[in-house]
Amino acid sequence: MGVLTNLTSPAFPASVNTLTPAESIRMRPGIDDIPSVSLIIPTLNEERNLPFVLPKIPSWVNEVIIVDGRSSDQTVDTARTLYPKVRIVMEETPGKGAALRAGFDAATCDIIVAIDADGSMDPGEISLFVGGLLAGADMVKGSRFIQGGGTDDMELFRMLGNWGLTMLVRILFGSHFSDLCYGYVAFWRKHLNILRPTTNGFEVETHLNVRALKSRLKISEVPSFEANRVYGSSHLNAVTDGWRVLKTILRERVSLP
Repeated sequence: MGVLTNLTSPAFPASVNTLTPAESIRMRPGIDDIPSVSLIIPTLNEERNLPFVLPKIPSWVNEVIIVDGRSSDQTVDTARTLYPKVRIVMEETPGKGAALRAGFDAATCDIIVAIDADGSMDPGEISLFVGGLLAGADMVKGSRFIQGGGTDDMELFRMLGNWGLTMLVRILFGSHFSDLCYGYVAFWRKHLNILRPTTNGFEVETHLNVRALKSRLKISEVPSFEANRVYGSSHLNAVTDGWRVLKTILRERVSLP
């Protein structure tokens, strides 16, 4: 079973906390190759939200990939204007899982990070996730429910549902997760054969977490704050997507070796 560690600060000595992950790893003896970072951002009609996301991406991120679900607004043009180096992947299959699968497959860097495009996730937190990987984790997942995390974008019904599903995963898979249905995640690309999504919807977040547990990857949680979506309405449906998450958990439990 994967080992879970709560990281409430970047995984660097206090004396170098102000450095970027790349600068910090240069200071470690015996390490010549600096891991590169791909950032995956699924989009669907996020034209108005991208100005709150793309300019905040740290300069040391090597590759930014927008996976667009055939938006009907100017999402793609806006992305290219705000971030000229962005790579655009067009995905015909609907759903966040399908978008992440396409983005993961397109990534070329050592580390893959995934965030949402609606402005609810702070790109400035990427250093926490990369730091956790550099400290020895195979996968790092964000948590809104450990010290330093939080959310402004979850009503009581969804919070209770997320808690119940998280407890179910704890019971069935022996984890110590504090948060399950949250999509801020990072992992080493060498584990893509294990973590490549086979689901198409919002249940993809649970799918990634459970697959990592089943494969005994070393998993760390870091605090993340989820803000409100800046513009527009969420594509998530608490009831139908919650049911899909539950079916994903049970299916993965039944298929345990």
